[in-house]
Amino acid sequence: MKKISIMLMVVSLAFLTACNNGQKINGHTNKTAFKSVKILKNRLLPENRIEFEVAFWTIRDDIKDDKQFLSTVDGKTPEEIIAIAKEIYQQRKTAGVQEYTQYKTWEEMITRFGRERLEQDNRKSTKKESSQE
Repeated sequence: MKKISIMLMVVSLAFLTACNNGQKINGHTNKTAFKSVKILKNRLLPENRIEFEVAFWTIRDDIKDDKQFLSTVDGKTPEEIIAIAKEIYQQRKTAGVQEYTQYKTWEEMITRFGRERLEQDNRKSTKKESSQE
């Protein structure tokens, strides 16, 4: 009975560890990083997906060196990625970078990207419906 309890604890711990790793970016290579971002994005609530995606690509745009970029994102949760990107946003806005100064806040920028994505999706749906008629 004692062996079964220990075995059950080991299996449970392994399961929890495996699940936890799925909530973080695997930054060992660009391929694994991009794949894990895609998986993480799909696990997020729809209203958080665009913010996470924009945050990830903001970091990628800021850090051109692959090795440095991968070490920055490796093991990070979506919340940590967003926090890093918000810092980059603020630095760029303070530096007067046009793409960032046009927005009052990070949230305003994300809202605009969300609207643009929705418009793109609506256009794709309209084109698809038109081509089926």
